[in-house]
Amino acid sequence: MSSDEIPVEALIVGGAATAGPPLGPALGPLGVPTGQVVAKINEATADFAGLKVPIVVWVNKSKKPATFRIEVKTPMTSALIIKELGIEKGSATPHEAKVGDMSMEQLVKVTKLKRKEMTAKTLRAAVKTVLGVCVSMGVTIDGGKDPRIVQQAIDDGEYADLLKE
Repeated sequence: MSSDEIPVEALIVGGAATAGPPLGPALGPLGVPTGQVVAKINEATADFAGLKVPIVVWVNKSKKPATFRIEVKTPMTSALIIKELGIEKGSATPHEAKVGDMSMEQLVKVTKLKRKEMTAKTLRAAVKTVLGVCVSMGVTIDGGKDPRIVQQAIDDGEYADLLKE
């Protein structure tokens, strides 16, 4: 980020950004072609279609015409889990009602999508973090196992082959 760049942050639906709010009113006064920005955002977020995706548009006003670059972040972990399982939402009472069962392979897939924004140092630690989200959403793992049991199994060395870096 240079000192001439101004960040414009927004939460948009992947692949469906428009020149309307929240982007249009924020970008218009900065002198960037909103249509081009929206097209780039939709192209960059197409893989997250239907999910709310945080983005940052960096606008450099010092150049004439103003230039921009786009930074796409990953959707929230819970949104990735919802998409992976094809469910509408997590459980309102996660300790009583379960909303879905995720395989370890699906869990690793979601973790790898989110990993670049996580502070976990290893894939194993990142998977355990995502398992924590599963607990709060009422999602079971590998045929109905409680995510906390799976976290302990990971600590005990199970799934080591699947969790190799």
